[in-house]
Amino acid sequence: MALIELWYRLVDLLPFSWTHYVFMKNALLAVLLVTPCFALLGTMVVTNRMAFFTDVLGHSALTGIAIGVLFGLHDPTFPMVVLAVVLAVAINLLKDVTKASVDTVLGVFFAFIVALGIVILSRAGGFVKYTSYLIGDILAVSPVQILWFVGLTAAVLAYWYIAGNAMLLTSVNASLAKSRRLNTFLIETSFTVLLALVVIISIRLVGILIINSLLVLPAAASRNFTRSVHAYTGWALVISVFSGIAGLIASYYWGTASGATIVLFAAACFGLAVLLSHLRK
Repeated sequence: MALIELWYRLVDLLPFSWTHYVFMKNALLAVLLVTPCFALLGTMVVTNRMAFFTDVLGHSALTGIAIGVLFGLHDPTFPMVVLAVVLAVAINLLKDVTKASVDTVLGVFFAFIVALGIVILSRAGGFVKYTSYLIGDILAVSPVQILWFVGLTAAVLAYWYIAGNAMLLTSVNASLAKSRRLNTFLIETSFTVLLALVVIISIRLVGILIINSLLVLPAAASRNFTRSVHAYTGWALVISVFSGIAGLIASYYWGTASGATIVLFAAACFGLAVLLSHLRK
């Protein structure tokens, strides 16, 4: 907790009224930890056309919460994470053995997993208690959760350092990756598992309904005007972090939901990127 106390002291040096509130300091630190993860993973999500896949993972949280309720768990994070990881591996396996398209496989999982979660949670009109998971609440993040995000960010950075190039080669040309003796199934599965962890652990910050947007928009915006992998990744990081900080501070002054406000800033960056791309042409 000493690091968090140091963070509080640093934020106190800023000449803004919102820095007086502990919940804003926690939220800002959470944004600075999570948005780089979204940006790095989002570049691969966009490159591999996995936007629908991340949407399925996000909505699987409903069934994870339902499983936690059935077992009487006060905190459903563990069943949410386990279900998302199992789902990620299952989808990766099924798309290799079935003749159906990836979208079809994802559609089947999406329909089943969402319906199952809603059926369980809606018993006796209890679904209303869990609507906070739909929109998230980044302002309620605790120091303990921040430590989770520190570990998550470290895991993403370590994965990117160790397997980033292999993942990029696999996404661009799987046949070439196999010819270089890379285990493409292991690479893809490890990426989907990591993606599932980031999505599920971040659900409480931004909500089920919009978490997919935070993964896709910064990378999609960057792809509009960059011509190299390094620029693509770098600008995705800049856009993601900027959207997170600007959206959080704007939500404080506007009195709006923080996650949705962050998405609006990311969407504005995407629109600006599209405009700049057309002007360049």
